[in-house]
Amino acid sequence: MFGIDFSELVVIGVVALVVIGPERLPRVARTAGLLLGRMQRYVNSVKADISREMQLDELKKLQADIQESARNFERDITKEIKAVEQEVGQAAESLKTEVGQVSESVRAELTHSAQPVAEMQDEVKQIAESLKTEVGQVSESVKAELAQSVQPVAAIADAAKDAEHAAIAKPADGATVADDRVGEAALPSLPKG
Repeated sequence: MFGIDFSELVVIGVVALVVIGPERLPRVARTAGLLLGRMQRYVNSVKADISREMQLDELKKLQADIQESARNFERDITKEIKAVEQEVGQAAESLKTEVGQVSESVRAELTHSAQPVAEMQDEVKQIAESLKTEVGQVSESVKAELAQSVQPVAAIADAAKDAEHAAIAKPADGATVADDRVGEAALPSLPKG
């Protein structure tokens, strides 16, 4: 463990036997073993705590990255929505212009032709209905695309939160400070002297 050979261990044992004596050597060896065990448990506990903290930091970084990408995605979607709204607005304006031109041509034809007014009104209503239908379809498709784009971002953020909660609740190797105290209480007390 510390790079000590068997022959060196034998020399250390003989010196300990001579210095401590054969009566007290077993108690000293037992005490040294208990202290070494406690030290190993403490080191393992510290390692587990450090590992848990590193995992928590990694999860926090991952969550921050996911939130940043979600914000970027939201900005991109907002830009796209504004662009689509502008296009729809322009299309609506052009349709209004066309409807105005058609109504002007209808009025001109009414004054110059013998067609009944009811037929012309029906044509204008049909054109207006078709224009309303087209604008409604475009806005519905934009809403549907937006709803489909936002759902994956919310699912990713929820998964990151669940992973962070799971890492905080579960110890890395199951070792805790309470386990060390139970181990110390279970050890027999050594006679003093």
